[in-house]
Amino acid sequence: MTESSSSDSPRPSHLPSAEAMAKRRRRRYLADGAARWMVRAGGGGVVIALTLIFVYLFSEVFPLLRGASLDEVGTIQTSSLGEGRGVVLGLERYGEIGMRYTDAGELEFFGLETGELLQRTVLELPEGVSITSIGQGEPRSRLVAFGLSDGTAVILKHDSELNFPEEGVREVIPAPDFPLGSEPLVVDPEGRALRAIAVQQARDDVGVAAQMGDGSMTLVRFRVRTGFLTGEREVQRQHWDLPRHEADLTHLELSANLWNLIGTDEAGDLIYWDIARPTQALLRDRVRVASSPERITELAFLNGTFSVVLGTSEGRLSQWFLVRDESEDAGDNVFYLAEAREFTQHEGAITDIKPEYNRKGFVAVDDSGGLGIHYGTSSRTLAMEQISDQPLVAVEVSPVNNMILAEDASGLLHRFDLWNEHPESSLGALWNRVWYEGRSKPEFVWQASSGSDSFEPKYSMVPLTLGTLKAAFFAMLFAMPLAIAGAIYTAYFMTPKIRGVVKPTIEVMEALPTVILGFLAGLWLAPFLENHLPVVFTTLIGLPLSFLLIAFAYAQLPRSLRTRVPPGWEAVILLPVIGLVVWGMVELSPIIEIAFFNGSMRQWFTDVGITYDQRNALVVGIAMGFAVIPTIFSIAEDAVFTVPKHLTQGSLALGATPWQTVTRVVLLTASPGIFSAVMIGFGRAVGETMIVLMATGNSPVLNFNIFEGMRTLSANIAVELPETAVNSTHFRILFLAGLVLFAMTFVVNTIAEIVRQRLRARYSNL
Repeated sequence: MTESSSSDSPRPSHLPSAEAMAKRRRRRYLADGAARWMVRAGGGGVVIALTLIFVYLFSEVFPLLRGASLDEVGTIQTSSLGEGRGVVLGLERYGEIGMRYTDAGELEFFGLETGELLQRTVLELPEGVSITSIGQGEPRSRLVAFGLSDGTAVILKHDSELNFPEEGVREVIPAPDFPLGSEPLVVDPEGRALRAIAVQQARDDVGVAAQMGDGSMTLVRFRVRTGFLTGEREVQRQHWDLPRHEADLTHLELSANLWNLIGTDEAGDLIYWDIARPTQALLRDRVRVASSPERITELAFLNGTFSVVLGTSEGRLSQWFLVRDESEDAGDNVFYLAEAREFTQHEGAITDIKPEYNRKGFVAVDDSGGLGIHYGTSSRTLAMEQISDQPLVAVEVSPVNNMILAEDASGLLHRFDLWNEHPESSLGALWNRVWYEGRSKPEFVWQASSGSDSFEPKYSMVPLTLGTLKAAFFAMLFAMPLAIAGAIYTAYFMTPKIRGVVKPTIEVMEALPTVILGFLAGLWLAPFLENHLPVVFTTLIGLPLSFLLIAFAYAQLPRSLRTRVPPGWEAVILLPVIGLVVWGMVELSPIIEIAFFNGSMRQWFTDVGITYDQRNALVVGIAMGFAVIPTIFSIAEDAVFTVPKHLTQGSLALGATPWQTVTRVVLLTASPGIFSAVMIGFGRAVGETMIVLMATGNSPVLNFNIFEGMRTLSANIAVELPETAVNSTHFRILFLAGLVLFAMTFVVNTIAEIVRQRLRARYSNL
């Protein structure tokens, strides 16, 4: 008999057929392949999303890195306008009309597109009287003063008006004005020639300062009064003599409040007169800026008239501040001259400096035909171009910073389109100390806006970055011990029944809106801590001591009583203890303040020089700690709970105590998960917005004082982004803050993953 092979044996009826099995395998392979590609697509999608976020943020930030650019759009030959040499140029905001003052005392209006002369205003000077000096007010005032040889001056204003001859048609027409009348005004009653002159508008007054031929100095304030009934204009005059200056002044500038007078002389000195009280005017300071053969060739106030820029015959440009003298022997409001910064040197002697209308920038030209665009706060030279083979004699920048007009020695006017949107920002201005106007030294300051038109924006990222780290540090200082210790106890010591209640309860806390925590921190916790400051310190000492005392008392109980408490339920005993200790510390707080701090611990802090703000880092640390604890606790508890049982049981079997097992086995094995929990919690704290927004006071201070507030990157974005103009420098710097925040969290998470992988590899063999 031949035996049949096993392959020929019939398949049991309860098993599927071979075709069905093959079909199932194919479906399983397809499902596995689809799942594998879905996981890959999900991971790739995350990477792509992060990349796109970074690209978008960088695209908004990139224009901050650009300098200025010039495009020449035309030239005008001034011989078609007049015979005089241009000394002051002007532009109106719509870029249709240019203005030009000549050394012959003429004001010419001309079309920028056609070069056609539109209107000419000529000074009517007395017979035998000549122009001896010319001074210009800040750009917004549009004032130019002509000092005359007989001690008088004529003040002229170049202005324009809008006319709408028909619907949808706009015309810009010249509107020259003599704000104090066309007749020469008496500056020096003795009739001495005005060697140097300065003019400035101060509300209703026009101030004129001048040096006469013999070195005498004078200050005159003119005010126009219009009769209520007659309508006649009357010019009132006030006159004060100022301290003499024997050397011939080459330039003279008057501040907008008529408190400061700054000049330069032929010896290369920069001189400052304090004229806040004209009857007690003083020559406060004198600094040698240039030594022979170098000379000071130009001087101009920047917008706001808080600082001056001077140029020399060697092409040097420097910015000078009036800095408050803080020495003990100096009185109040005593200032001195200090050099704040220098700019890129020009190739030729500086021939004209023109400040911007509404920013701290300026344009300078030189006698080699070079034009430079500079900015004060950021200490940037944004562009340097050779625009002519002739010396340049005058320059003007548009009120909206989109056009530049320059005249060379041959009488040719060069017109340029200007792109200069973000001169305020630079790596140095964002991350280094900057010497701002009105400050005694370079500092890190964030102050993006003010009610003043002459405000100098301060965009230092350091206070915001440090505030972010400060908030996260104190939050982690509060959250880490509680979350990690709670996770270890819950996972290793607590009974499953209690763990089944505690773990979900803490994880549900993560769903609590942070705006609620911020609301409670700002409106309840902050005032409570302010009124019960000793509680902060007594609780930190009292709670650990009470735990030790309870543990010692529990150990002294008879064994028969201790065995009645099931293992893992010991923590329940501490709950009433915690409540009683905290309540007792709150009740003792007023007594402690009276006994040790003269009734007020906050006042005691102030007396010893410690600043205390109601909304401070302590409040943020506690409130944000509660927001971070669930994240750290949940991940750390899972890491501890999933430690293999054979490791812990083997340790106990070898004679180790539960505490030794935790510290020498469990923590080492769970360390990758615990570290990840800490770093993820730190990332959560870095990006938190609502708590720090509502509980810090949002003051961008630069310290780690736990009793002072801070401003974080995220809170700053939330506060200021809705109020800023789209595509402005402020707008883009807020996107830079978002990019910095994104980079910080990315770096933290990357480091966490690298360390976690190394810890896992190290302890994977346990």
